[in-house]
Amino acid sequence: MKAFYPFLAVISLLSIAYAGVGIFGMYALFGAVIPYTAFLLFICGIIYRVIVWAKTPQPFCIPTVCGQQKSLPWIKADNIESPYTRAGVIGRMALEVLLFRSLFRNDRVELRDGGRLVFSGNKFLWLGGLLFHWSLLFILMKHLRFFTEPIPAFVLFLQGVDGIFELTIPALFITDGLIIVALTYLFLRRVIYPQIRYISIPSDYFTLFLIAGIVSTGILMRHIFKVDLLEIKRLSLGLVSFHPVVPPGIRLAFYLHLFLVSVFLAYLPVSKIIHMAGVFFSPTRNQMNNNRMVRHVNPWNYPVKLHTYEEWENDFRDAMKEAGLPLEKNE
Repeated sequence: MKAFYPFLAVISLLSIAYAGVGIFGMYALFGAVIPYTAFLLFICGIIYRVIVWAKTPQPFCIPTVCGQQKSLPWIKADNIESPYTRAGVIGRMALEVLLFRSLFRNDRVELRDGGRLVFSGNKFLWLGGLLFHWSLLFILMKHLRFFTEPIPAFVLFLQGVDGIFELTIPALFITDGLIIVALTYLFLRRVIYPQIRYISIPSDYFTLFLIAGIVSTGILMRHIFKVDLLEIKRLSLGLVSFHPVVPPGIRLAFYLHLFLVSVFLAYLPVSKIIHMAGVFFSPTRNQMNNNRMVRHVNPWNYPVKLHTYEEWENDFRDAMKEAGLPLEKNE
């Protein structure tokens, strides 16, 4: 049931777009008003979350590391795993953002017969995440051809590389196949493994179904329900130039795709997907491990009036001398 209601929610979203455009003909609403509203919610939501993260105090040095930190000169330090310089932190963050390094090191722990604890590698999650994120990035960058005129050279290059296996007309992009494989794996992983299924919540499935709906409508629009790409580009250029024009004749499949994309944009700032921005504010990732080099003091520690032993001895010197207690100073 955790997956059923999210699936039903995505079907409901498609039904809303179908009824709005296919039955009631509200092209302006679904072609301009909703995309603008979604983009505004996306921008405001991202800015709000970033401001909240940026204002959150991080008084302690708490990097999560597994390697040897910089300490004595005769001990080799792991400058990527446990960086003590800003350049090292940037390198570790780049490996995390681009290659999902923490997932690559993820190990699976199993309790087997006899209570034996067994550690084993689990690289499938890393590979699935890598395929999904890089495919999605390629697809988003290729969509720039609808929002720019002339089209940048690197976009044409990416499109040429992605469609290098022209088995069909139009070409079946490699990234389309890879992202479907990745989404299928991420969904089956949550359904098949009892541990993952237990900790999964409906929002996890909703995100997967929503992205799957966007990808599916995009592929169907390209290969089955053919749409006029020139008219779609005219609409896209009108949106980015704030002179929206909703050309007639754009088929329903495009509006289904655009509506799901709009929902995704509006939903992103309040969903788990926001981790794409949050990782840069994670103190366990963006801090240097220099605990043995720098003393970190809580910046909001209030001043404490200290009473040293010397002052205390001065206050009770006569009584201590009379009681025969040892004194650091006799005068």
